[in-house]
Amino acid sequence: MIVTGLSLGTLSILVGSVAALRALQLFLDFRRLLASIHHLPGYRTILSNSTVLGNLFPPTPLLTLGHDHSWFSKHSPFAERGLDIVSTAACWPKARGSLLIADANVTKDIVWSRGGRFPKPLGQYAILNFFGENIVASEGNEWKRYRKIVAPAFSERNNRLVWDVTIQIMLDLFDTMWADQEEVVVNHSVDLTLPIALFVIGAAGFGRPISWKEDAVVPLGHQLTFKDALHTVTQDLTIKLLVPRWAMGFTKRFRHARLAFDELHQYLTEMIHERQGSQHEENSNDLLSSLLSANDDNDLLKDEVKLSDSELIGNIFIFLVAGHETTAHTLSFAFALLALHPDKQEEMYQHIKRVLPDGRIPTYDDMPSLAYSSAVFNETLRMFPPVCTVPKTSAEDTTFTLTDENGTLKTVVVPKGLGLTLDVPGLHYNPKYWEDPSAFKPERFLGDWNRDAFLPFSSGYRGCVGRKFSETEGAAVLTILISQYVISIKDEPQFAGETYEQRKARVLDAKSILTLAPTRLPLVFRRRT
Repeated sequence: MIVTGLSLGTLSILVGSVAALRALQLFLDFRRLLASIHHLPGYRTILSNSTVLGNLFPPTPLLTLGHDHSWFSKHSPFAERGLDIVSTAACWPKARGSLLIADANVTKDIVWSRGGRFPKPLGQYAILNFFGENIVASEGNEWKRYRKIVAPAFSERNNRLVWDVTIQIMLDLFDTMWADQEEVVVNHSVDLTLPIALFVIGAAGFGRPISWKEDAVVPLGHQLTFKDALHTVTQDLTIKLLVPRWAMGFTKRFRHARLAFDELHQYLTEMIHERQGSQHEENSNDLLSSLLSANDDNDLLKDEVKLSDSELIGNIFIFLVAGHETTAHTLSFAFALLALHPDKQEEMYQHIKRVLPDGRIPTYDDMPSLAYSSAVFNETLRMFPPVCTVPKTSAEDTTFTLTDENGTLKTVVVPKGLGLTLDVPGLHYNPKYWEDPSAFKPERFLGDWNRDAFLPFSSGYRGCVGRKFSETEGAAVLTILISQYVISIKDEPQFAGETYEQRKARVLDAKSILTLAPTRLPLVFRRRT
């Protein structure tokens, strides 16, 4: 017993000593981190919000910034410190720091830099490779190889197809699902916008038109229709990202999600092989056909390799991920903003009438003239950016120079290996670039505006190749909808006594999981007479 007691005592001393040494090491590493950034003002926390554990907790002072810090804080952290760069430093599980950046000039320097000075932290994107390597989760020569083949798919011919199929999808909605209804109530806007975006990506992305009343005929060799597989994948993407493959059989929803991903992979493989085995049609302007054509026709050097089937599927799937949910949520917020600001909605309607006085259906050639529709879409993207942070890394020791709130030049030291976060809400709500940034003012996009302070599609060399696809779809939906319907917020008895500001805060409440999404947005669409 005495020996056991001594052994336990010795063990306790050893464990305590190890713990103390570990704590001391963390403390010294933390001090070195702060010294390396010259104690730039910012946040000091125990948990890093770049870890899963740090994102499990809500924003808690000294503990963690939390997952949605940039969205909820917007420009306030920068305004409080008088500088558009603030630091974050966490000590566990290891000393880790980053800079949050809301300065347009510094952002421009980062996104347009050459020589791999500010690469993506690819470890954060590796999870997007589950269908195949792709343009988003790559860097350096591999990214250049993907872009050389992928970028030509997003052509003017594809943009025209996007416009045409979007208009047709909206007219089909009016003539079938909404036929003979003077008012249509939608209890949550995404129940409308997600199918719209899904049908657009089906037709303009995969060359597979999907109708609102499509018969559910499952092809031989499949267990789901293409529409059902595509719908489930877009709805349950977070399950695929967060749940390991071995756990996908635990619940009915997990199993259905697993089946949908397998089915979509099979559909895409079949579509690729089918089109590879036939001549590319001249009028096939969907992304998949264009991607296959670019892959076949690309003037490759001897040491370059065409995209494999896995890489083709990986890239077309990234188009789906990037283009479906983000555009759907942006349209939801746009509908809400127009409903909350009936004067802006009327201004948009009158603008459409001036461009289309005869009431005809708008064409892609009308898009440049329908500037107010694009302005509403852009202002919505500014106020509700789909992705709130763009992570980068400093590959070398460097400095950033910017002015503080007093106009004094400041130099920020950036050591090699430090994380950099382009804070999109911080930039989009920065009064230095946007007058009255919390107000909905589409007209700010009708004149001159700072392109470097607008980052919904990232920017620079790594800017989103599908930007025009999304902008075209958004302008088409808004134009045709507002030309025929008036949008308002649904009145609900439980909210009868709320003020305008309370209603605005409620319907515009948002959360960021994979992308920024409305919490619940009830709308009414009334047919114009």
